[in-house]
Amino acid sequence: MISRRNMFGGLAGLTVPALAGCGGTPPKGSGFDQTAATSRHAVPGLDAVIDISNNVTVTDFGAVRRSNILAVIHKVSEGDWIDPAYPQRRRQAEAAGLLWGGYHFGTRQNSGAEQAATFLSACQPGPSTVMALDLEPNERRPTNTMRLAQAEEFVLAVQRATGRLPLLYTHPKWANGEVYGRRRLSLGATVTPGSTLARCDLWLADYREIPEVPNAWARQGWKLWQYVSDETAANFAHGSAPRAVAGVGHCDRNLFNGDEAALYQFWKGNARTV
Repeated sequence: MISRRNMFGGLAGLTVPALAGCGGTPPKGSGFDQTAATSRHAVPGLDAVIDISNNVTVTDFGAVRRSNILAVIHKVSEGDWIDPAYPQRRRQAEAAGLLWGGYHFGTRQNSGAEQAATFLSACQPGPSTVMALDLEPNERRPTNTMRLAQAEEFVLAVQRATGRLPLLYTHPKWANGEVYGRRRLSLGATVTPGSTLARCDLWLADYREIPEVPNAWARQGWKLWQYVSDETAANFAHGSAPRAVAGVGHCDRNLFNGDEAALYQFWKGNARTV
C-alpha cells in the first residue's frame, strides 16, 4: 500500500489522459439521443450513466457508447485491494468517447485516510474524473463494514489531495442510521445535514419507483440515482421494458439529475469544493 505521506505528496505530478469529448458542453456530432435517454420513470432524469466493477465482462466500450450511454463509473478499489484491470478499461472507455469516473468500496480494515491514498493512487483522478465513495453494509463480511468516522476521514483526505469532494454512494436507510440489508446491519450513526458527508453530492441507491432522499440531503436532493442493480433482460426496473447496454455483460443503471449539457458540466467541474 502507498503510504498517505507518499501518496499525497505525489499527487501534483499525476499524469492522466484527457477525456475524449470532455468539457462543459456536449461534443458536436456525438449521436446522443436526449429524448431516448430522458427518464421514463415517475422521477425525471437522464438515463445515461452506468457503473460496473471487475466482475463485469466488458467486450466493447464503443458499443456501450452507441447504446446511448455517456458516462461510466468503475470500481477502483476496496479496502487496500486495487483492480488491476482499471487502467486499461479507463483508456478504452475514454477512447470510445465516454466520460469516466471511479469509486472506492469502503471497509473497516484500514483508516479512511489510508483507503483514500489507495484509491487515489489507482484512480489517478484528473479534473474531469468523477470520484465516489461507496458507503454501504459489507454483506459478505459484516464486521468489515466502513464506519461513519472512517468515511468522513476518507472524504476529507480526498478533498485535501484533489481540492474536490467525492460523490457519496449510499442507501437512504443506511445514511439515516436505520437497520438495512439482508443481514440487518446499521451504520450505527446518522449522516446529519451540514456534516462532512452531507457536503458531498449524493449518489443514491434505491430500487423503488420513487426513491427516498436521506435526511441529510433533503434540501439538495440527489445528483445520481442508481435505480436498478445488475440490469439484464431478466432483471430490470419497475416492470418497464429493459434497455440493454451492449458491450457489457450487465451493469447498474443510474439517472443523472439534469440534462445532457448539465451532465457534461458536472463531469467537468464534477464535485463540490466546499
